[in-house]
Amino acid sequence: MKSYVITGAGTGIGAATALKLSQAGHSIILIGRRKEKLEEVVTTLNGDGHAVISVDVSDKKALHEALNSGVMEGRDLAGVFANAGIGGSNEYGEHDRWEQIIDVNLSGVYYTIMECLPFLKQSAQAYRNIVVTSSCLARFGVPYYTAYCASKSGLTGLVKALAMELAPSRMLVNAILPGWVDTEMARAGIQLLADGTNKAFDDTRREQMSFVPLQKMSEPEEVASLVEFLFDNRQTSITGQCLDINNGAFMI
Repeated sequence: MKSYVITGAGTGIGAATALKLSQAGHSIILIGRRKEKLEEVVTTLNGDGHAVISVDVSDKKALHEALNSGVMEGRDLAGVFANAGIGGSNEYGEHDRWEQIIDVNLSGVYYTIMECLPFLKQSAQAYRNIVVTSSCLARFGVPYYTAYCASKSGLTGLVKALAMELAPSRMLVNAILPGWVDTEMARAGIQLLADGTNKAFDDTRREQMSFVPLQKMSEPEEVASLVEFLFDNRQTSITGQCLDINNGAFMI
């Protein structure tokens, strides 16, 4: 049985991916800050052998200790989905969130991958996969989202460098770049926009969707399907790529 590590697994894209991979017969190691959310997701998964790790991915020492506590013993770790991240704006000054956002979104992904590498290298699979959640905001700027845009842009560079570095070990490294996805984080972001403009949530959501060619959000399950495809070892030629899934919000 293959095992997969998923960070940010308690909600949204992470939870949807955990469910989809479990339906394919795989065991999941769910990582996130909120243990109760992770345990809720576990109850929805198919099969058994799943595990929950409650840890902040930006805490390198805690992450190392959690992964080396015995939870990985006997597992064939075939892939890592470094999906954990936080959103929101930041402004320079006393309450600037720059370090917090960079620590989770960029450093946390790096720590996740590095701490999982020893287990990936022990896998019996011919190819191992690493998928990172970046964002369409790596493609264009948004005012007052300097930390978020910088962190998500940094991930695209990280993926390309690691794809080159890990290719001799037959590890495929890719990023997905979602646009609006109907998640807890996205709804919170729309609420902040609504509050800032004294508009209703539904009006603000419609306004934001008007800027998207397909005029809709993605569902977490759609993004999970792309991750599942990248984890499918029937394809072994995609690496170092940044794959856009954003309803046309950004087109190359």
